[in-house]
Amino acid sequence: MRQSILLLTDHACSVMIARQPETQPTTILLEGTHVNEWGPALAIILGIVEGLTEFLPVSSTGHLILVGHALGFTGDVAANAEISIQLGAILAVMVFEREKIARLMSGAWEEQIAFRSFVKNGEHPTWIACLKASTRAHPQLWFILGLGIAFLPAALVGLLAHGWIKAHLFTPQTVAATSIFGGIVILLVEALKRSNRVLQLEQVSPIHALYIGLAQCAALIPGMSRSGSTIIGGLLAGLDRKVATEYSFFLALPTIIAATLYETWKARGTFTEQDFLALGLGMVVSFLVAWGVIAAFLAYVKRHTLRVFAYYRIMLGIVVLLVFH
Repeated sequence: MRQSILLLTDHACSVMIARQPETQPTTILLEGTHVNEWGPALAIILGIVEGLTEFLPVSSTGHLILVGHALGFTGDVAANAEISIQLGAILAVMVFEREKIARLMSGAWEEQIAFRSFVKNGEHPTWIACLKASTRAHPQLWFILGLGIAFLPAALVGLLAHGWIKAHLFTPQTVAATSIFGGIVILLVEALKRSNRVLQLEQVSPIHALYIGLAQCAALIPGMSRSGSTIIGGLLAGLDRKVATEYSFFLALPTIIAATLYETWKARGTFTEQDFLALGLGMVVSFLVAWGVIAAFLAYVKRHTLRVFAYYRIMLGIVVLLVFH
């Protein structure tokens, strides 16, 4: 159950295949003497890592795996903490994009009422013609519905493949290989001459959403990056770089919220009250760091390509392969 509920965030895309207890279980202490013991110090470290990497095309899962292995923080407690701490980063998106979220939600509500009248009028000969006309007339409604469409492909693939991925791919070596591969893909896509036909979020159609959702399936593999996969999928679908980046933020919201709330609820039997306080500290750190990253990243993609992240991924992958060889 734990593996099947957590499907799609960069961390949550691989969360459904989260690490199982190892031979040396993690000790939970409020004021532990070791950095691999859950407490305020480790919560701050994970919060910084999560906030820095969740929305960049570099894989937060991959970085959390590497940090966890480096610090010896593994097992169920590690998985619970690493999943739950994502809530801070997601709250940063919600606060940062609060006006746009409110506008899209209110617009979608009004448009669904108009859509009912649109269908009842029977002005279009077929359902296909009716839906095509509706996507033009009710863009905010179809944007919200498109998020659900984008969610489905990776959800279905994840349900089918999570056992095999968990058994074979949740390792530093996998993170290294996928980091290099993802970096090469970014360089290739950035080298293409593309026509940016979608310049606003409301112009993202269900077809665009489906393409992005299919691209998001790659993020089921640890290290591929949910953010990177969806942004690249958006670029190939014709989205402007900034629009593709923002859409990636929006697509993360429902899945990560559901995943983190579920995992935090499950952890109530594992964490003490003091441990939850440490988790709250990590969420606050993740929130603050992610807020700064979101603003900086959106400003960056307005003027620059993603090549710098590709080079970073490739170098990181090479270093990890050498270290864990």
